[in-house]
Amino acid sequence: MDTRYLQSFVAICDHGSFAEAARYLNLTPAALAARIKTLEEEIGTPLVTRAGRVARPTEAGVRVLERVRAMLKDARSLRAIANNDEQLGELRLGVATSTLAELTPQLLKRLYRLHPTLRIYVESGASTYLYNRVVSRDIDAAIMAEPVHASPKGFEWRLLKEERLVLIAPAEMKGMEPDHLLATQPFLRFDRSLRGGQAVETYLRRHGIQPRERLEIDTLITIAYLVRDGVGVALVPDWSPGWLDSLGLARMVLPQATPMRRMGVFWDANGVNAAMVRTLLDEARQLPV
Repeated sequence: MDTRYLQSFVAICDHGSFAEAARYLNLTPAALAARIKTLEEEIGTPLVTRAGRVARPTEAGVRVLERVRAMLKDARSLRAIANNDEQLGELRLGVATSTLAELTPQLLKRLYRLHPTLRIYVESGASTYLYNRVVSRDIDAAIMAEPVHASPKGFEWRLLKEERLVLIAPAEMKGMEPDHLLATQPFLRFDRSLRGGQAVETYLRRHGIQPRERLEIDTLITIAYLVRDGVGVALVPDWSPGWLDSLGLARMVLPQATPMRRMGVFWDANGVNAAMVRTLLDEARQLPV
C-alpha cells in the first residue's frame, strides 16, 4: 500500500477539505482525488465524504484513521532503522512561525554540523496546531509556546527561553513613554488566539490601556515591517531582538513587569527520533537567547 496515498487520506482528515489538503501536499485537487479513489478501491470501501467544500472521513474512515497514522509512523521508523542509526532518519520538526526568522536557521546549522546526512522536514504554524501534530505523531517535535494543559503520557515539553513583552515603534518615537504610545498611536495587535497575543491582552487589561486598534494579525514578522513603515505601534514578545534592531525600530522596555511568553520543545519522548530531539534540545540551549 503506497504510503503517499495514506498521507493524502490523513491530510484530508486534518485539513477538512480537498483544496486545503492539496495545498498542504503540494498537489492539484485532481491528483489528490485520484489518490483517494485508488486508496478506496484498494481497501474496498469509501473513506472520505464531501459536502460542498468540506471533506470528512466516513464511518469506515474514522475507524481506520488512527491505524493509518500508526502505519505512517512505522514507515518513518523503518527508514531510520534501515540506516542502523535512528539519528540518520528524517526528523519532522514543527516550528512556531515567529521562531523561523532567527532561532530556526541557527539551530539547523548546528544540527547539520553534527549530522551532515540528517534529513529534516520543517512545518510552521501556531503552537496549538503544532501541539496537535506532535500528539498525533505526524511530526516528531515542535518548537512552540508552553502547552496550556498537562502533556499526555509519554510527551514532554522543555523550556528554551522566556520572552518579555516590548513595545516596537517607528524610529522617530524612540524615547517616548511606552504606555502613552500604546494609548494614543494606531495599534497593531498580535493575534489574541495565540499565546503571545494573550500576554499582550493581559498587559493592556492589567494597566487599563485601551489601544486604538488598527489591525490584528498572527505574524510577528509582518507586524515588525508594518511598524517600520509607520503604520502603527505594537506590543510583542521580544522574540528576535537582533533582527528587530536591524530594522531600525524603536524597541522599548515597558515600565512595568510584563507577562512572559515561554518557548520550548515539545516531543514524543518515546518516539523513534527521541534521541535526535534531545540533541536538538541540547543544541538549542547553547544558542544565545
